[in-house]
Parts: sequence; structure tokens; C-alpha cells
Amino acid sequence: MENAGYATLTRQSGLMAQMRMVANNVANAATTGYRAEGMIFAEHVAATGDGQPSLSMASASVRMTDATQGTLSRTGGAFDLAIEGPGFFLVGTPAGDRLSRAGAFTPNELGDLVTPEGYPLLDAGGAPVFVPQGAGPVAIAADGTISAGGQPVGQIGLFAPENPHDLIREDGVRFRTEAGVIPVEGRMVQGFLEESNVDPVAQIARMIEVQRAYELGQSFLDSENERIRGTIETMGR
Repeated sequence: MENAGYATLTRQSGLMAQMRMVANNVANAATTGYRAEGMIFAEHVAATGDGQPSLSMASASVRMTDATQGTLSRTGGAFDLAIEGPGFFLVGTPAGDRLSRAGAFTPNELGDLVTPEGYPLLDAGGAPVFVPQGAGPVAIAADGTISAGGQPVGQIGLFAPENPHDLIREDGVRFRTEAGVIPVEGRMVQGFLEESNVDPVAQIARMIEVQRAYELGQSFLDSENERIRGTIETMGR
């Protein structure tokens, strides 16, 4: 295969990865706390010899997470929380602590606040958040302080990755970081949830652009295949 074919194949591979990413964004447009994901394309240029044109290859292996604030939707739930500004909730999972912007929590049978999957929400010290049952109305202040019956009983922590570039998406709404997390100051809003920050119209438009670019590359590969086949057949006569 000639250099043009290799370059086009690397481009096609990157476009296919971006198509999957855009489709995942569209599928999660209504997922609470979801943050849209994008792809960063890089160009690698290598010399092919003295006086020869360089060879350029494209790759798309770096993902980026859109940190734009999602719209806050009122639910009225006592344990529904939204974050205004930077920061993440810290959730304990069997695989380790994970960062998340999804704030739909409920008390379990022990009184700990947990996610819909049953993972505990962690406080400022990294311990499960406990809310005593039957102690009166629960109020959660902007700094995460929890009060039951007018008495403070704990504080929900807000965290951020120590290295902002070391944020690895593990599933739709949870992230892990290898460098660890640090506490940050932020504002929580009780009775609200942060909606997905996906712009469905923009994502659909991007999907169409990527599909057209992929079809153009496929047409080029088909033309190259026919050209090479024709050349071989002509030389074989």
C-alpha cells in the first residue's frame, strides 16, 4: 500500500473513533451529570529521505472532557444535589474512589447516602456520608454541611483531580484519576440536579460532518484500489 493509502487509513480510524464518541454523547444527552466528550486529533510528520516529500499521519487517541456547566434542574428532592462551578462529588466504589457530577443520592438502610448503584457518597474526610433517620428535616447548605432537625451532622466533600489533565472517564458519569484528588471549595444546591451538558443539535451536526468525511475517505480508498488493480492487470498482459 502506498503512503496515501496508509495516511487515509489512519484518518479513517480516527474518524470512526470520533463517530463512536459523538454517538455516545447523543445517547447520554439526558443523563444526569454527564459531561460531553471530544476527540483531539494529532498529526505526526516523518521525513522520507533527502529531497523527498515528508509523510504525514493522523491519530486520534486523546480524549477531552467538556467542563462546561450543565443546566440545573429543580427536583425538590432532599438528597438531590447539584454543583455550581468546579468540583466533583467523591463516590466510593469497589474499584476505588471515583469523581462524579451526578448528584442523585438516597439514604440506604444504614443511613448512608448512596448513588442509584448503591455506592456511598463520601464526606470531606473521605468517609461515607451518614444522615440520621427520624432526626427531623434534612437541610444541606451551600458548603455541603448537612443538618438534621437543625443540628449539623456532617459535611459533603467537593474534590478535584490533583492534575487537571489526569481525568479518566470510567463510565458515563464517573471518573478516576491516577494522581489523586484534592478538596476544593464550591457551591452545592439542594433539590436540584445538573443535567447533561451535551448540546444535541451540535452533536447531531458533528455526526453528519464526521460521516461525510468518512465516506469521502472511503471513496478515495476505493478509487486507489481500482487504480492499483488496473495497473497490475495492465502490466500483467
